[in-house]
Amino acid sequence: MTTKDAAAGVHGETIPDPTAAGATTDHAFFGHPRGLGFLAGTELWERFSFYSMQSLLMLYMTKYLLLPENSGKVAGLGVYRSVLERIFGPMTDLALAAQTFGLYSGFILVTPLVGAWLGDRVLGRTKTVTIGALLMSAGHLTMAVEQAFLLALLLLIIGGGLFISNLAAQIGGLYSPDDTRRTRAFGIYLMAVNAGALVAPLISGTLGERVGWHWGFGAAGIGMLIGLGTYLAGRRHLPRDVIAQGGKAEPLTRRQWQSVGGLILLYLPKLFFFAAVQQAYGIMVIWADTAVDRRVGGFEIPVTWALTADGILTIVGVFIANRIWAKMADKGREPHDIRKIGIANIIAAASFLLIAGFSLMPQVPVYGWLLFYLVLDLSYGWNDPPARALIARYAPRSVNGMMFALYSLSGALGFFLLGWLGRFYEPLGPTKYFLLTATLPIAGAVMLMLFAHPLERLLARGDADRADLKTGGGSPD
Repeated sequence: MTTKDAAAGVHGETIPDPTAAGATTDHAFFGHPRGLGFLAGTELWERFSFYSMQSLLMLYMTKYLLLPENSGKVAGLGVYRSVLERIFGPMTDLALAAQTFGLYSGFILVTPLVGAWLGDRVLGRTKTVTIGALLMSAGHLTMAVEQAFLLALLLLIIGGGLFISNLAAQIGGLYSPDDTRRTRAFGIYLMAVNAGALVAPLISGTLGERVGWHWGFGAAGIGMLIGLGTYLAGRRHLPRDVIAQGGKAEPLTRRQWQSVGGLILLYLPKLFFFAAVQQAYGIMVIWADTAVDRRVGGFEIPVTWALTADGILTIVGVFIANRIWAKMADKGREPHDIRKIGIANIIAAASFLLIAGFSLMPQVPVYGWLLFYLVLDLSYGWNDPPARALIARYAPRSVNGMMFALYSLSGALGFFLLGWLGRFYEPLGPTKYFLLTATLPIAGAVMLMLFAHPLERLLARGDADRADLKTGGGSPD
């Protein structure tokens, strides 16, 4: 069932806030509403499909698609390459593959802006998520036909844009405004993300490399269809859509705009945090390939296996953070989500200070490298779930999905900052570069600690209008 807006029915009568209906009484999924289980399960399979692409795309292009005997079959590839070379200059096949990988990954973080607008204002989130999942499934299955490679990427980018922000936005609607379980819910959601990331290379990656590329992409498409089935099966446990097709959203009040401004300010520390922690999957891997002694009992651990360990440790880190918050909540001492994000920045900075110290050794022991990932992954549990919970809690309902999309966009900007910082690695050397990286989350932590109280007040400004809406009162703003 959908409504024209958050409070008005077909004839303009008041409808109870859907976020509050049954939100405090539903504890069926590990103490959380049933809907969280279906949303987390859906996201697990979406991430499975995404990381299947991440693990296969570069290998597929360089080892198969761009070979002379195959590249001529790809529709539009010559025009596509010509356009990129006019912008970036001449490229080898490897450079073309890397550029394509970057464009695909970047646009996946940008297109949710459009998808969120459609979910918030035009189609409603259910239809938008469903269409996105179908397009992504089609994109993965189309990858099995090399002639349609560029079309497949386009379907994946558009589908991801429709899917990503709208699915995450529905989590907030499962909880009443003052339900502190919301932050822990996004922790469970993050664990589902990492479960999908763990399984993808083992299934799709192995199929793609050892059996056939098309088998790997096909597995990703089937996974996405399973995710869609999970989503539709749990639809009756999910929040109602805020706007039906053709509906008109209520304009934001001045106080709601102030809440939106507070959320945007929080995206700046996110940018710094993201630019730092993503170094662990780029420069860090290159450094570890030669600097870390990865031999264990005569067997040399592949450098990429650390990323599998990273996924496992992230799940552990989120679990630990959730347990700490639950115990602190029982005592009435759970910190505000803004302060949790500040703590995350401190933990992330500590991980890079730690690896900077290890990098002074002639050969870094493998346990030192894994200890870096353990500390780093603890920070994720304190950063991403609280940030998403703040958006779900304080973003006005009519732009809630859009604010999740802007959150993803701040991650894209973090990628751009990361790329710019990479030029300093060779002149500075590993130790100084890791120390430089540590300054980014430190700056974010200082910002959050100094301005925590003003930000809390700014975010809460929109609550007065929410209260007026429920009681039928007017807003002075």
